[in-house]
Amino acid sequence: MPLFNTIPKKILPGLKRELKNEQYDNVILFVLAVYGPHKLKELVNDPSKSITDRMDEKVFRELAEEFKNRDLIEEYKRDNEIYYKITPEGEDELLKRLETIPALTRVVRRLINDFDFVLGASGAKKEIESESVSGYKLTYKDYIFGLLSIHWRLVSFLTGAGESSSQSPDDNISVGKYIENNAELYADRTALLYEDKKFSHKEQNEWINRYTNYFLALGMKKGDIINVMLENRPELIFIIGAMTKIGVIASLINTKQRAGSLIHILKLNPVQVYIIGEELFDAFEEVKSSLDLTDDVKLYFLEDKGEMQLPEGYINLKDEVQSQDVSNPPTMAEIKGRDTYCYIFTSGTTGLPKAAPIRNLHTITSLYAWGKMALNMQPEDVIYISLPFIHSMALHVAWAPALAGGSTVALARKFSVHNFWKDIRKHKATCFVYIGEICRYLLNQAPSPDDRSHKVIKICGNGLRPEIWMEFKERFGIREIYEQYGATEIKGQFCNYLNRNRTIGINPEPHAIVKYDIDSDELVRDEKGFLQKVDGTEAGLMLFKIGELTFAGYTDKKATEKKIIRNAFGNDELWLNTGDLLRYIGYYHAQFVDRLGDTFRWKSENVSTAEVEDVLSSFEPIDHSAVYGVKIPGTEGRAGMASIIPTKDHTEFDFQGLLKLLQNNLPGYAIPKFIRFLSELSTTVTHKVQKAEMKKAGYDLNKTRDLIYVLLPKSSGYTLLTEAIYDNIIKGRYRF
Repeated sequence: MPLFNTIPKKILPGLKRELKNEQYDNVILFVLAVYGPHKLKELVNDPSKSITDRMDEKVFRELAEEFKNRDLIEEYKRDNEIYYKITPEGEDELLKRLETIPALTRVVRRLINDFDFVLGASGAKKEIESESVSGYKLTYKDYIFGLLSIHWRLVSFLTGAGESSSQSPDDNISVGKYIENNAELYADRTALLYEDKKFSHKEQNEWINRYTNYFLALGMKKGDIINVMLENRPELIFIIGAMTKIGVIASLINTKQRAGSLIHILKLNPVQVYIIGEELFDAFEEVKSSLDLTDDVKLYFLEDKGEMQLPEGYINLKDEVQSQDVSNPPTMAEIKGRDTYCYIFTSGTTGLPKAAPIRNLHTITSLYAWGKMALNMQPEDVIYISLPFIHSMALHVAWAPALAGGSTVALARKFSVHNFWKDIRKHKATCFVYIGEICRYLLNQAPSPDDRSHKVIKICGNGLRPEIWMEFKERFGIREIYEQYGATEIKGQFCNYLNRNRTIGINPEPHAIVKYDIDSDELVRDEKGFLQKVDGTEAGLMLFKIGELTFAGYTDKKATEKKIIRNAFGNDELWLNTGDLLRYIGYYHAQFVDRLGDTFRWKSENVSTAEVEDVLSSFEPIDHSAVYGVKIPGTEGRAGMASIIPTKDHTEFDFQGLLKLLQNNLPGYAIPKFIRFLSELSTTVTHKVQKAEMKKAGYDLNKTRDLIYVLLPKSSGYTLLTEAIYDNIIKGRYRF
């Protein structure tokens, strides 16, 4: 499908009338301001791609020349293509014109009123007076252009919001129903791509039904739990899909856990069935003897590469399901929105992993929010998923939208920076799901002429830092970035629905950002003991309001209770403590600041580890970094320490170049005092760095053999930390 054959229907009705009268100037400004830079050939000549089939290149160039002379647009070249983009002056000019054309003014007012109605009850702030610490504040102009960017599908947008909010936990709704509906509506269209395999929607549903009918025949029923240990591959989707049709809960085991942590999550729930993939068989066998399995527990082996014989004591699941009935099961009539179909485990960055129940209603809310409202997924779309399906980002931000649009999922076993763009091109992906680490890995690769050689229009995910947002967008030619923020365990999330830059977007569900004292590690309360909401763009702790439909809790009741805040604002409402710091940036939009445990205080200032990591990772000799706070005797707070994976040996490392970069981009209090050289960083399955052990070791030479460098007081550079220097630090002989 040509990229811009939808532009005519995206143009405001008032502008369409101008097209008929061959008045193109407002249309050009509108397209460039609202939908971003365009190639010349996307704007002229080709009827399937141009804003009007009557606008030839000569007419356009005359208008473009006039606009350039007035500094309203800019012309530039990239990859031998001529591009046009609007200037800030051009945006101001368009805004002025929109307010002078009655038909357009009415559209703008309606958009504002509709969004005020939807978002006004959420608790978010619309007007922000103070400047953001991040240096970015959403303006009225940004907000209006964002609203205009979705005006052409506003009815669909608001319908999606309405349908989502009208769903009840007692309704007969399930993920399985969407799978079956797609099998009817798009039977022969491709549903799933994996390596060189391809499954149509009909074939995918039939494979899911084979697993469904097999486990039904086994006597499994709603509420039963099975442990599933598989990496990303079609069988994992088939098994998850089958569980949604029976009401059985698939406990999706974190594929990176080993030893004690793996034993912990395998024993969290009473299960009688284990499905173990060939790729994770050794990891399971290492802990099996610690699970106290009884004779009635069934162990299923699911082959992968076919390099193993069937292990003794296991049942070959592939052989068992091969000949099963492919008909839709009758159990679908019994499944409700409140029913849990899987457990997803928290990443374990703080303490042992907790199991978060995922209900049908939770996923269907994401299906509407992401598939219909944000990404506007269509059957022609292909979404590339390289994140593990045991993570809510893959499940809710990628798979659910694909189900909403009858779209194709292109599945990767795991993320590979080497294969990422190759897979994108191979599968002709129009969209992909990301986390911040993926974006950072991709940016760290050397620029290539193929960086924009792809069909990706939109991406969705979370963790794309404001500091690298524009660089990522420009380098890879991404038009739409739908950043999100939410928690696995709660319904309702922030989403950048309006495709604005450097923001997690808006959240129509009730929430609050409240004041938090980093020094005392406590919530700030007023004289009555109630929490206080932040002022302006001040960073604070994000709370989600808890309702029956929004928070299912964890399987561990004590862990659930620890996350709940009661009597927050003088009423009986319950609030979920996310443990994250956010800030408002205007017009209901917010920005992620940091995880609470990752923010530390030094020299009476708050230091965001994420911001320091962004600067470190922009330094070419550093492949990856992790920043945290460490105690120095005789000082208040914690000093910054960075563990880095260098691309060069420490003898060739440019310490002066690094220090200069840090000094140019960070305030003095945020510059790390210690640099630790590592060969690798311990991460979770979703690439989140596990900092607990690094924090424990700190800069103690007795706890690590890694090289550590220190920026001593009044020193002009980093010095190798020796035992003598370490002893002097511990004895307080340096004034940091």
